[in-house]
Amino acid sequence: MNNFIKFLIVGLIFTVQLSAYAQLSSLPVQVDRWTLQADGSILWKITDRLPHADHLEMSGEKVSLWVQYEVDGMKRLRLKRTVVFPGFRMKPNDTHSSLMQVIDDAELPGVFIDGKPLREELIGGRKVKALSEQVAAIRLNGIMEVTSKLGEKGTVLLKRILFPSMDKALAIEKLVFVNNGDKPVLVSMDHLDRELRIDTTRSHKVPHSLIWNVINEGPKTIVSGDSAVFSITYQAASSRSAAVQINPKAEEIARQTRVKGVLDKLQLITPDPVLNSAFAFAKIRATESIFKTKGGYMHGPGGLSYYAAIWANDQAEYVNPFFAFLGDDLGNQSAMNAYRMFAKYMNPDYNPIPSSIVAEGEGYWNGAGDRGDQAMIAYGASRYALANGNIDSARGLWPLIEWCLEYSKRKLNASGVVDSKSDELEGRFPAGTANLSTSCLYYDALISAAELGKSLGKPTSLTNGYTKQAKALRNAIDNYFAGRVEGFETYRYYKENSILRSWICMPLTVGIYDRMKGTIAALFSPRLFTEDGLLTQAGDKTFWDRSTLYALRGIFAAGETEQAMAYLQYYSKRRLLGEHVPYPVEAYPEGGQRHLSAESGLYCRIFTEGIFGIRPLGLNSFNCSPRIPKGWKDMAMRNVHAFGTVFDLEVLRLKNGKLNIRMIKDKQVENYLISDGATAYIRI
Repeated sequence: MNNFIKFLIVGLIFTVQLSAYAQLSSLPVQVDRWTLQADGSILWKITDRLPHADHLEMSGEKVSLWVQYEVDGMKRLRLKRTVVFPGFRMKPNDTHSSLMQVIDDAELPGVFIDGKPLREELIGGRKVKALSEQVAAIRLNGIMEVTSKLGEKGTVLLKRILFPSMDKALAIEKLVFVNNGDKPVLVSMDHLDRELRIDTTRSHKVPHSLIWNVINEGPKTIVSGDSAVFSITYQAASSRSAAVQINPKAEEIARQTRVKGVLDKLQLITPDPVLNSAFAFAKIRATESIFKTKGGYMHGPGGLSYYAAIWANDQAEYVNPFFAFLGDDLGNQSAMNAYRMFAKYMNPDYNPIPSSIVAEGEGYWNGAGDRGDQAMIAYGASRYALANGNIDSARGLWPLIEWCLEYSKRKLNASGVVDSKSDELEGRFPAGTANLSTSCLYYDALISAAELGKSLGKPTSLTNGYTKQAKALRNAIDNYFAGRVEGFETYRYYKENSILRSWICMPLTVGIYDRMKGTIAALFSPRLFTEDGLLTQAGDKTFWDRSTLYALRGIFAAGETEQAMAYLQYYSKRRLLGEHVPYPVEAYPEGGQRHLSAESGLYCRIFTEGIFGIRPLGLNSFNCSPRIPKGWKDMAMRNVHAFGTVFDLEVLRLKNGKLNIRMIKDKQVENYLISDGATAYIRI
């Protein structure tokens, strides 16, 4: 190759990579629909840019409430509620067999204000026009509140408040009418007591009844400045006689208490209020979606599809390592239960563990074959065990970790990387016979297992063996996957791959930075970078938030803080205050951007593992490599529940450019002075 050709190639690569940075410097303009409020909620004041529609999911231990809402060009509201009951199973009892019911506005009892109906009614054989209603605002913060003005003068205010019960198969819609006029108003709600009994040929094992009720129905005279409250309840029971008595106020307080309990733990404190709030909202979604089932507490993705079931990626790999830092009791119970459920499928012949355990633990799904699930489980379980810091839990998880590592070792091909039938996308996109994601997860699991084994007093020959295997695998990953793809010095997702894929970010998340410059340039290039995250494959229209969230965590970990922060701020604002809020999403076009819950766990891990750079090294020790943006003087995480204790972690930028890490436990402060970009070893 002559020097002129070499010059052209180098110039082409530079031009392509320069375009990636130009793309980053001109992020799409985000026009906010929602605004942050002082109480931590987000508020949409409805003025223009109509019509608009969106959906929201809220969950409790025995129910999930999916609300689709639409405000038309005349500011009229339409709600569609879907209640899901994971503990009530339908036939066939598989992944998608939770009892669910859609309830439209037309199925609700009639409401009348001074004799005028809230919606168009057929009265005495003639249609009576509805009282005018204009939606004024919608507020979200673990509870959904819709405020409307009624009548031409708008002197009667209606607040619809929707939320799930925390411990019952029950959802509640509360209607609060406030009289802001100077004359009394008569408000009445019709009686509703409806039972839909599911035919036993469709229900699994036991009868199911869906029951709608109104609480406090009838006429109420509301004087000026006063209010009246009605509640509509949606519950599931084995029979009408088994239906529970409901105290709507107590249920609302229980929901508020649960949300507050999650928000009080693992608090993010930065100079950016959008990041702080997006993190807080993500904690709610990641943690609320835990269902009490026959098989114990099971974290479920949700999305009108995935309940009372667990996956090797969503639960074992994505959200459980986050729970190790949060300190939520149900989160930790669900994490340990998920690993125990997978452990039941260990076998002496090393046949693969199923990808998913479904139907409250009574069945499993393995339709995509081995997706690298054992690497996912070993990665998540070892990270969870270390960060959780509970030696009994770690001992309980060790046999599963060891088995999954041995399984993955037996799947190494002649090139030293891990063979699998597919990957976590289950054949939606090609993954070859060995993919980058599985081998990176196995590599990281080996490193974590070596450290965990030391903490548990395992033989040195075993832990050193894991370390040696990890070194060999790292070399194999580079030899097998590294290459030039579309002009970028990065990774092929699989051997035959010639198109950029978003999962090339995986090495960055496990501490492999050899090809970070080319990889980051590729991720931010127009071939992958879009206004809604990373495309799964260049040239396609499909995106999955999970790869975007992994990429951001990896880019922070690699030390490219300013680039990562610019996109994180844009992404966070889009997801929290944009058109589809308030959580990270699953995918598009598949699923219509459902707010699956484990993605919110991945968002939180951008901060714990990426920005604060926490890498567990033992049950009471970790490396901390903070990535604080240049414009920030400090940042903190407070009430961190990890490594067997509770502590605050602060990072302060000093005038000399160095960083001071403060670890505060029981009012005792440990200071660690490091250079920007360096790592501190912290032992609690």
